[in-house]
Amino acid sequence: MARSVQHVVQQVTQRITERSAPTRSAYLERIRAAAAVGPARTELPCSNLAHGFAACSGPDRIAVRGAVKPGVAIVSAYNDMLSAHQPYAEFPAWIKDAVREAGGVAQFAGGVPAMCDGITQGRTGMELSLFSRDVIAMATGVALSHEMFDGALLLGVCDKIVPGLLIGALAFGHLPTVLVPAGPMPSGLPNREKSRIRQLFAEGKASREDLLEAESASYHSPGTCTFYGTANSNQLVVEVMGLHLPGSSFVPPGTPLRKALTEEAARRVVSLDAPIGEIVDERAIVNAVVALLATGGSTNHTLHLVAIAAAAGIELTWDDFAELSAVVPSLAKVYPNGAADINHFAAAGGVQTLVGELLDAGLLHADVKTVAGPGLDRYRQQPFLVDGELVWRDAPRKSLDPDVLRGVDEPFAPDGGLRVLEGNLGRSVIKVSAVAAEHRAVTAPVRVFDDQHGFTAAFQAGEIDHDVVVVIRNQGPQANGMPELHGLTPALGVLMDRGHQVALVTDGRMSGASGKIPAAIQLTPEASAGGPLARVRDGDVVRLDAERGTLELLVPDDELAAREPAAGADRAPFGTGRELFSAFRQAVGRADRGASVFAQLQPRPSDVPA
Repeated sequence: MARSVQHVVQQVTQRITERSAPTRSAYLERIRAAAAVGPARTELPCSNLAHGFAACSGPDRIAVRGAVKPGVAIVSAYNDMLSAHQPYAEFPAWIKDAVREAGGVAQFAGGVPAMCDGITQGRTGMELSLFSRDVIAMATGVALSHEMFDGALLLGVCDKIVPGLLIGALAFGHLPTVLVPAGPMPSGLPNREKSRIRQLFAEGKASREDLLEAESASYHSPGTCTFYGTANSNQLVVEVMGLHLPGSSFVPPGTPLRKALTEEAARRVVSLDAPIGEIVDERAIVNAVVALLATGGSTNHTLHLVAIAAAAGIELTWDDFAELSAVVPSLAKVYPNGAADINHFAAAGGVQTLVGELLDAGLLHADVKTVAGPGLDRYRQQPFLVDGELVWRDAPRKSLDPDVLRGVDEPFAPDGGLRVLEGNLGRSVIKVSAVAAEHRAVTAPVRVFDDQHGFTAAFQAGEIDHDVVVVIRNQGPQANGMPELHGLTPALGVLMDRGHQVALVTDGRMSGASGKIPAAIQLTPEASAGGPLARVRDGDVVRLDAERGTLELLVPDDELAAREPAAGADRAPFGTGRELFSAFRQAVGRADRGASVFAQLQPRPSDVPA
């Protein structure tokens, strides 16, 4: 008998399934047709096939030439600059040995770009960040396009990288595919202390050397940064989707267990019979959203999960996020939503205890396919090494640290903290996990800027020391690639600490790093596309109410419509590679449709300008 699923979760899943029926059916038809062909390399002309095994030697060369063993593609985002990806340097050799042991042949099929948002924050390079997701998807497609492979292993961790790998892999959805994580760095300087130093620096009370010392004590070794941003949200979401081995997301790099899990992922893909396009179905997408909401994960996934779902023929909307958020309790407090880091979360029970709680409450679909086998109950188990052998055991049923992770019967909050705001300025999302109740409704005069540097200059000049709704416009995907605006947070925090009502409204991104500041982000339609935000003026009054789900400019509609839109910021089209992405800015879709340059789904009538 099927386990009962909470009624709202079931209703949302059913609506997604119904609205996605035409595109999902077409997608499944395509990938099943591709699967029916079998290993395409058996049909390659001799010259083509010879190119495919020219670099192989020994038994691998014989196996590929004869097409008698499964071929596995390694697609990696390895580079030395990203701490999260540096550990991947060793993985291909481990994978090749393990695949060979399991009766297959692994080849490094391609690398994908991997930029660090931490380095590009506040710089022009950040304007390439969101678009890098779709570049990674295309690069993954290039790696898999040679028709040499029966399965794939995807190596990636951070921000746009995992979504890009997934989107690319779903274009080859007939292939069994496993994502291989690398794990977090050890805990360093506590995140709240880092935040305190950042705010002091914003006030001119700490030196650059003080700030650099704090930052380097936070980001201090190979491994993923330990705060709960997009990178760690990626790992949790992908594991709950059943695309990681159970318990593998937050095992540190450089440990025997990390190596054993990597080798097991390699062996598993050889025998895996569930292709990624079948695993990523409507239930898996809903499970991903529920896990994100229950842990206060990155708001970037209101873009990425929409785009990932679309790549599998599934239409996911912001309304689905909001409806699920209303019934999914907040079960984790990890920075920026609390003091703990991701290592503390893992020690408290991590993904496995979380999955058990959500399954028992009927908030996750149990009857799904995963790379570990059928059923999400497998993800209640944690991996261990016993006498050098990898085994899985049941995780703690209850959290080992209720200050970090809790059960459904004693949540930190009754809802997931993600809201959709609507009004005469358009639609946006807001994350209130770390916003105190008294700061969730703000009515204040506007100060408008066309980039974050203008706001920073005004703040440092003492021009802003009052109640304010800061508007940063022309930051959407069409304008400049929708950069993250993390640099705003310290100064906005200073204003709030001085007792002022403060909020942020922007068509850019914040990645959930807004913390205690109420921030209406990813506003659509964006200013550069003719959205109402282009008509806002200094001194206008905005009312943001996260509890009511409204974002309103308190200006009569006829007056607002009569205003001339402000000109976009005068930006140089060249520099830091931005000229290479002009075609992306012209082709990109709306934020609520995933901000993607791909067109897997037909636009709805409301998306098409009159």
